[in-house]
Amino acid sequence: MGDDAARIVSANNASLEEASGDTTLRPKRLTEYIGQRNVTDNLKIFIEAAQQRGDPLDHVLFYGPPGLGKTTLAGIIANELDVDLRITSGPAIERAGDLAALLTNLNDNDVIFIDEIHRLNRSAEEILYSAMEDFEIDMIIGKGPSAKSYRIPLSKFTLIGATTRAGSLSAPLRDRFGIVSKFEMYEPHELAEIIRRSAALLNVEIDENSLMELARRSRGTPRVANRLLKRVRDFCQVKGEGRIDMRITEDTLRSLGIDQSGLEGLDRDILRLIIERFAGGPVGIDTISAAIGEERVTIEDVYEPYLMQAGFLHRTQKGRVASPDAYLHLGLTPPAGDQLSFIDEGQECADI
Repeated sequence: MGDDAARIVSANNASLEEASGDTTLRPKRLTEYIGQRNVTDNLKIFIEAAQQRGDPLDHVLFYGPPGLGKTTLAGIIANELDVDLRITSGPAIERAGDLAALLTNLNDNDVIFIDEIHRLNRSAEEILYSAMEDFEIDMIIGKGPSAKSYRIPLSKFTLIGATTRAGSLSAPLRDRFGIVSKFEMYEPHELAEIIRRSAALLNVEIDENSLMELARRSRGTPRVANRLLKRVRDFCQVKGEGRIDMRITEDTLRSLGIDQSGLEGLDRDILRLIIERFAGGPVGIDTISAAIGEERVTIEDVYEPYLMQAGFLHRTQKGRVASPDAYLHLGLTPPAGDQLSFIDEGQECADI
């Protein structure tokens, strides 16, 4: 999948988002944040209680598919607490000393946000244990017989971790988070409000039908919704008449290869592979990854959540299975009989 259009709905490319200026679309306060009501309503209470006590907010873990606003909400928490926010990611912290340097530079009640925290180096993770519980870190200076252990006190801080794979976190780390919140896919009406707000910030006029059409095709993901809005704006600027209408919206989405259900090229490739080469499944994720030339983690974190939410894909103990709706969506005839009777939707499939 080499062209940019094929990746337009990939919610995992945060660097492109920042480079294109999406940070200007981020809400700054809880009152501006749309969606995830269960998460935000609880956070309002936790933040107010911490401020009344004069204590730092308890450590927070956000988990869920990419693009749902975990980083944005971390920034909002820092704004609501009126403290500084330090941002890093698990893969960027290569050594324990890197994390120690970040922690020792924090001021009282500051917030440090670690994205993809499940990819944190093991030695760095172990430093977090005492830092999160006791606001101290133990560092060993030197090697061999001359090595000495030093305990370094830290300012009281709040750690916000974000992950797309909560199950990959070690139990000792996961248990040290006092607030754990799951992010859900957005409903179309919530995405419509996000697009409406973004269009106003971008000074783009958009009719109601186009707004709802973009919301329906945004895969339940605000990051995708904002990206599609910008691409439609580009088409409108060059080929439209200054206002986004259904004609320019449909032309844009057709050019980008995004169909009525929000599926793009790789989504359809995954479904066709399962249906045409493996008789609808079950088929293992590693087999799918090798056959379409995409990394397993990308399929699991970016593409599968929406395919499952849309009802096109099932995960079973034996592997992935295409649903009858997937056949119909691709213009194919579903197999006769109850092919999916063996599916136990309450269990994840094994790594086959």
